[in-house]
Amino acid sequence: MQPLFATAPATPAADARLAPSYFFHTDDLPAVLADLLAQCRTVFDIKAAVAALLTDPGPAHPLARGGGHIEDGALVQGQVTVQPGARIEAGAQVIGPVVVGAGAIVAADALVRDHSLIGPGCRIGFGAEVTRSLLIGHVFMKHPSFIGDSVIGQRVNIGSFCSTTGLRCDRGPVAEPALDEITITLGGQRIGTGQTKFGAVIGDEVALPAGTVLAPGTLIGPRTVIYPRDHVGGFLPADSRVR
Repeated sequence: MQPLFATAPATPAADARLAPSYFFHTDDLPAVLADLLAQCRTVFDIKAAVAALLTDPGPAHPLARGGGHIEDGALVQGQVTVQPGARIEAGAQVIGPVVVGAGAIVAADALVRDHSLIGPGCRIGFGAEVTRSLLIGHVFMKHPSFIGDSVIGQRVNIGSFCSTTGLRCDRGPVAEPALDEITITLGGQRIGTGQTKFGAVIGDEVALPAGTVLAPGTLIGPRTVIYPRDHVGGFLPADSRVR
């Protein structure tokens, strides 16, 4: 079977700032999410690992455990698992494979689709869209906004009208499927993600101010403080302040 997403090629020694452990604290995560992150050498491997897991978790896998509630009037298509205490509200649209984790809420007029894992306690609100992404846990995305091809840490707040961007638009007309690899620059070195669509990695406990647009391949370290601005890109170290 062809992989759904290309993964970054192996390198002799990955920069420690690209390890999932740089961005995400896993001690208080459900074991299935902690194990998922632990198996990924860099953050660029996470999206493919999520896609593979959601495509065929197996009936005994913890992610296959349902028990949540789908309200009448919700549009649910494909393989969608709603875990205990989770809810998909009337008017929401969820197109699988998708897992809505324990206690999470997908509200009316939200859209979640295409190999997305919504972690425990997340709130996906009116007009918000999530696609091909992992929201690890307790992410608040309560207003119109877009997260695509991204990995979002715990206790992250996505302000209204925020958006990731996942493909290059500096090579002429945009092609679909995308053709040009997303790269990042770290320590003066250009590093390939191995993917033609890659939005952002946002570490734990970051708040994106309303109206923020993230460039493709943006990496935001945990606890970074971002003051209101319209565009953010590149690598922002942990605990930094960006005006």
